[in-house]
Amino acid sequence: MKPDRYAVLVVEDDPLLLTDAMDLVEEAGLLAYGARHADAAILMLERHPNIRVLFTDVQMPGSMDGLKLARAVRDRWPPVVIMVTSGMVKVAKDDMPENGLFFAKPYPPADIIAALNRISSQIQS
Repeated sequence: MKPDRYAVLVVEDDPLLLTDAMDLVEEAGLLAYGARHADAAILMLERHPNIRVLFTDVQMPGSMDGLKLARAVRDRWPPVVIMVTSGMVKVAKDDMPENGLFFAKPYPPADIIAALNRISSQIQS
């Protein structure tokens, strides 16, 4: 599968931050999908098997926060790489799903692009 076929699902309730994060994904050469809460994210994952990365904020409205979403995705879609971000919540390594990556807001855009490039090269191999 070519990298341009891989997709990243960005889950962020702030519309401006969602758009910015999706732009970063596309700048890294990947397809971006967006969701405003966990329930929409689950539906996107069910509909788009090309999603290989979840990039989620912790705090959001709905039935679960980003950490619960990350754990649900890890259980149901184990190959999906999980990236979590927050500007409000201090996330400990034990709170993250296995092999998850955490980025404190405001995150440097170059760090997100670099992480997506590393993930993409790992998926290819």
